Amino acid sequence: MASVKQFQITFDCAEPERVARFWCEVLGYVVPPPPAGFASWDEYERSLPPEDQGARFACVDPTGVGPRLFFQRVPEGKAVKNRIHLDVRVGTGLVGEQRLAALEAECARLIPLGATRVRLLLADGSDESCLVMQDVEGNEFCLD
Repeated sequence: MASVKQFQITFDCAEPERVARFWCEVLGYVVPPPPAGFASWDEYERSLPPEDQGARFACVDPTGVGPRLFFQRVPEGKAVKNRIHLDVRVGTGLVGEQRLAALEAECARLIPLGATRVRLLLADGSDESCLVMQDVEGNEFCLD
């Protein structure tokens, strides 16, 4: 049997730090310490060539359980729907009105952070309700 591998989730984006800090707030993640020898991320960034400054950023689960999220600057903008997206599990174990209330409460928390509400998908007999949203650069995710 193959061993379980660690992985990170990588986002292509225009503004890596902005998108990373959004996801820190959504997931309760934190910015990791700067590389050895640097007192801050700003100091590290200033040590890079100008074309590499602001080109990448990361955030991590402070408990060490969840995957690292990595954000890298790319020249092209988002053009189509994501093939992979995150489901932010805020309604686990809830059904009906309780689930909808949990989804709506999280949506209300995320909109001031820059998220956009796209549409509510109501329970259909086989799947529970979920709320489709977009992050600060238009990447889709679901409140599930």
